[in-house]
Amino acid sequence: MNTPQDTAAWHPVARSADLRPGANIVAGFAEGQELALWRAADGTAQAWENRCPHRSVRFTLGQVVDSRLACAYHGWQYQAGSGQCTSIPAHPAMQAPRNVCAKTFGTAEAAGMLWVNLSPEAPPVPDELRDAVPGGWHFCRTLTVRAPAATARAALVQHGMAASSPGWRGRLGGAETLALVLDAQPGLAFIHLWTEAAPGSAAMKALHTAARQLRTDIEALPRG
Repeated sequence: MNTPQDTAAWHPVARSADLRPGANIVAGFAEGQELALWRAADGTAQAWENRCPHRSVRFTLGQVVDSRLACAYHGWQYQAGSGQCTSIPAHPAMQAPRNVCAKTFGTAEAAGMLWVNLSPEAPPVPDELRDAVPGGWHFCRTLTVRAPAATARAALVQHGMAASSPGWRGRLGGAETLALVLDAQPGLAFIHLWTEAAPGSAAMKALHTAARQLRTDIEALPRG
């Protein structure tokens, strides 16, 4: 049987619904790597190092132009997929330098989440990711926890949740719940919660209350 460690190379960085084609740029993190998350006009999800290779300005300050990401500083544009610089607006007649590329990472969309792999060549997406969230379940919330991801995972076990690749599953606040843990930065974890409880229901409200208490409990645990 697979365990969450088998899919540890894939990080659940954001909800797929939070990225709009050709529109917003979302800041993300995985294992300390700062990310710029966005969609090209054709809907393909992109995860790039959040740094323009020209002057190191954060891409999240820029904008999406069709299927390119434009830096906010000098407007240099980089192509979705390859990260290759394609345009320098201040010098439209000049060919963009071939050796200037944004650093890109592998992405996959499964179970309502955008997953990122930080390896130069991402391996195939495991079936466990595609089946992570049961059909008909609903997103509850994302908890931002000021604690290491390992501490968050240990706390989920203490709350009666069991490893169920690629997350942890059990009852939280009385509702059947799946927790997907993101190792964002040292001392910072995100916990994405999905549940069988219907939006707006008493069960969903009870889960929100339990989630807030879970965060409090995790942040109160000793670290080491």
